[in-house]
Amino acid sequence: MPTLFTIEGFRFFFYSNDHLPVHVHVQYGGGEAAFEIGESVVLRESAGMKIQELRRAEEIVLAHRASIEEKWHETFG
Repeated sequence: MPTLFTIEGFRFFFYSNDHLPVHVHVQYGGGEAAFEIGESVVLRESAGMKIQELRRAEEIVLAHRASIEEKWHETFG
């Protein structure tokens, strides 16, 4: 599970066997979520994260969207 970065306790990563569409996983506390990155950033799934944690995670994904997409293509082609 390559970790892309950790910000404010949120860990953003890919699973080694991830698949399209482009997306990023985030862990915070005991919870996890996944955000799809396409024309917009969309919460795909979440478990164990509070609404305010999901909002903050989405803000971070939006702020780092270009680097996440770049790393995705470097990792998965």
